[in-house]
Amino acid sequence: MKIAVVGTGYVGLVTAVCLAHWGHTVTCVESNSQKLSLLKSGQSPIFEKDVEKFMWLYADRLVYTDSCREACVDAQVVFICVGTPEREDGYANLKHVFKAAEQVADNVSSDCVCVVKSTVPIGTNRKLERLFSSKVRNGCTVEVASNPEFLSQGTAVYDFLFGPRVVIGVASTRSEEVLKNVYANYTGPIIVTDRQTAEMIKYASNNFLALKISYINEIANLCERVGADVETVSLGMGMDSRIGKQFLRAGIGYGGSCFPKDTKALHWLAKYHDYEIKTVKAAIEVNENQKMLLFKKAHRYYQNLEGLTVAVLGVTFKPDTDDLRDAPSLQNIALLLEAGAHVRVWDPSGYDSLKILFPHSLDCCDTIPEAISNAELCMIMTEWKQIREFAPAEYAKHMKAPVVIDGRNCYSPESVKNAGIVYDSIGRPRILPIVEPASAESTQTTLVCRSFPAVLSVSTDHSHLY
Repeated sequence: MKIAVVGTGYVGLVTAVCLAHWGHTVTCVESNSQKLSLLKSGQSPIFEKDVEKFMWLYADRLVYTDSCREACVDAQVVFICVGTPEREDGYANLKHVFKAAEQVADNVSSDCVCVVKSTVPIGTNRKLERLFSSKVRNGCTVEVASNPEFLSQGTAVYDFLFGPRVVIGVASTRSEEVLKNVYANYTGPIIVTDRQTAEMIKYASNNFLALKISYINEIANLCERVGADVETVSLGMGMDSRIGKQFLRAGIGYGGSCFPKDTKALHWLAKYHDYEIKTVKAAIEVNENQKMLLFKKAHRYYQNLEGLTVAVLGVTFKPDTDDLRDAPSLQNIALLLEAGAHVRVWDPSGYDSLKILFPHSLDCCDTIPEAISNAELCMIMTEWKQIREFAPAEYAKHMKAPVVIDGRNCYSPESVKNAGIVYDSIGRPRILPIVEPASAESTQTTLVCRSFPAVLSVSTDHSHLY
């Protein structure tokens, strides 16, 4: 089939290369000249596994252009895959969706199905149908269908090709048949429903996953206070098939392009219809508080952060992506800088976006040892493989005062017991090195690291920590 894809972000480009993998001819519309140049040269503008490989493998089926007219001429299907960022009030900003739809309406030359893959509030597809009815002038019929995406960054290509389901929301049998032809090579179940229900499936799914994350984070915070281990709690919960083990990893909250804006959008939509989804409202509040947990924990060890060298390992909201949208690291970095700390960061995805946000404030390092060298505090924000494989004892060797606050539980308690570091993770008891009182009269305790003769002084009164 001849298909047009408007927008080449995470959803658009993954959609395009996967459809080309299935044998379709795909023309991608990208208005950004810099991104368009990269695409035409065979380079992916997004950090996503297998995308660039597919671009090269199926180059004969992929066309990149800034002309919507070129893409829509004789296209049987047009996918709208543009961003829907949140507005200040939390509702989804649909200006890019409607702009894309107007461009399609101005340029289609034959009957086609316009498929909305962008995450949009319930009722948006019907509004777009009215737009096409009023805008298309050459006698063409444009039917609107909903086909929400369920892609996870880092595994998006696999999710598209082998995900657990495809959801199609249609208003006619013709649209259903066209979309089933698009997905003819997909071997999983295809749910066909009306457009409002398809839109709601997307929001309900993302919000439920956000609820699971916020719930386990609340359990983790309580585990720390009562001396339980949230990792084992999660294991025990996840073995129950009614609950499932996914999205039960405690940490410092969710980020990225989906969960933050989709929870706020559903909360706004419910309020608009004179209803409040209290669980979603609570998930949003819990997540905002959880993002600040590492900064709060830092004050367990240093009442004043001014002048301290702090290493931040990982800045993206999750590993295997370069996406910084709503990443918990950003707020913590801003607070550290505001408190007067000297901040070094390490992240393997690159620093272009980070340097735009903090142009003169950070030292961006090439290696983990460089980032933690002589640091007095280390915060782990993203569970990159390189961090999980970095030996805990190396922190004691390189840091001035090896205090490691791990927001992603990258290490097991057993692996850090003899590492000579202070290890403070999420929902688990802290691991401390050998404790030797400085003197009978002193109000300070000296924590002596076994593998490096650095010392850290903290108050002996720990009541404020719990």
